[in-house]
Amino acid sequence: MYQVFGRETLDQLIPLAALQPLERVGLPQPPPWRRAADTAVSESADLADETSRAGAPAPQDFGEVRLHGFVSKPEIQKLNRNSIFIFVNGRLIRDRLIQHAITEAYRNILPPTVYPVVLLFIEMPTAEVDVNVHPSKTEVRFRQQTVIHDFVRESIRAALMKARPVPQFLTEIGAQPTASPGLSTPGLTHPGPSQGATGNGLQRAPWRDLYEPGAGMVAGFALQAPAVPAAAARFEFAGGIAVEANAALSLARAPAATGVPQTGAQQTIPDHGCAPPIAQNNERQPAPTLESLRTLRPLGQIRNSFILAVNEDGLWIIDQHVAHERVLFERILRQRSAQQVESQRLLMPLVIELTPAQQAIFSDIAEELAHNGFEAEPFGARSVAVKIAPAGVDAAQIEHMLNEIFEQLTREEQAINLEAVRTRIAASIACHAAIKVNMPLDHNKMEWLLAELAKTEHPMSCPHGRPVVLRYSMQDIQKAFKRI
Repeated sequence: MYQVFGRETLDQLIPLAALQPLERVGLPQPPPWRRAADTAVSESADLADETSRAGAPAPQDFGEVRLHGFVSKPEIQKLNRNSIFIFVNGRLIRDRLIQHAITEAYRNILPPTVYPVVLLFIEMPTAEVDVNVHPSKTEVRFRQQTVIHDFVRESIRAALMKARPVPQFLTEIGAQPTASPGLSTPGLTHPGPSQGATGNGLQRAPWRDLYEPGAGMVAGFALQAPAVPAAAARFEFAGGIAVEANAALSLARAPAATGVPQTGAQQTIPDHGCAPPIAQNNERQPAPTLESLRTLRPLGQIRNSFILAVNEDGLWIIDQHVAHERVLFERILRQRSAQQVESQRLLMPLVIELTPAQQAIFSDIAEELAHNGFEAEPFGARSVAVKIAPAGVDAAQIEHMLNEIFEQLTREEQAINLEAVRTRIAASIACHAAIKVNMPLDHNKMEWLLAELAKTEHPMSCPHGRPVVLRYSMQDIQKAFKRI
């Protein structure tokens, strides 16, 4: 894993393990002559006697689904799915169902155009998965697709909620979505007649190359040490002067992490006893999570947009707009589930002109808009009149918010999904009703916002995937001041 993902990614992975028993709910049972013998005699005689006396059928064991592996924290973002590895019963696969479940698990955590790093191992009874749907053996079909999809989605979501990792300040400064090459051989796509052929003329399954790298591979996958970044090079000038290019490189990206020897510009400056490091507990402290939000003490604002706060873990910077957006987003979803969405009646109905595509979208989501605090009805051939809108949204922003929702759903390539519509509407309402940047907050308001953010289920990112809080640890602060 270290050689495949690298040290920086490996440190940002969250372990995952889950188990779920299988049930054949709603599926036709096989005829008696095709049932396995062990299933027919799965219960002991005592249990059979008890259940027969009670008049209830003996329970059947259909096996279980096991899931374990690693998923990345939200700050690790990829531009493609090549960093998603899925194994089913030990076989590497590319399955759209599992990939969709992973994407849904990261919904409103990552931006919609980036993907996480995932390594999943799924184990299930062989009768529950068909591996013969494609000659390359990289595609499978699950017998209970909905059960597997929901199990993977909820397991990953629960792991992210439980971990609640804190984005590091130095990591986020240089973090950008990257694209990774696929961990596959040339034969893993669609091999030609000369590729993957065995000596007896039969076609070799490309997935075997991943387990037998020395057999039949022309240009197989090879693990290599990561290349030293260009920032670590030495600039040579006339006159024998050499300048280290990484003298001002951030500590999180220093070449020490890649094994490059440190120079004098990167070593700790001797203090001669005048600036000793701050005394800390020698025991290894666990990495702080966003549970530490409960202990934050706000200090003030930066340009009336970012809140500065401190606790024993270091210095924290909170984006006040996206923090309030996350609080409102989860509140709106709870109110929507309880059918208690707060709304406000407009003094005058707001008439909005719609395009033909927007009219089609409006007819599909009109009921969901009503459940989220809107009251809108057709007004003329190509217009709608909005009489009631969600509370907290400025009347001047209502038209822009609805056009934003219509535009997002118009760009959807797939059919409209009710859950996706619900979250998009809630995210748009929260964004337009949240505290804005360049808005001064008093001390009590900042304390209230941090307390409400600590109560949310997922305070690490806003509904659109941007980070809410960043932490500058005590270790980073001491390194910056050359104390350690």
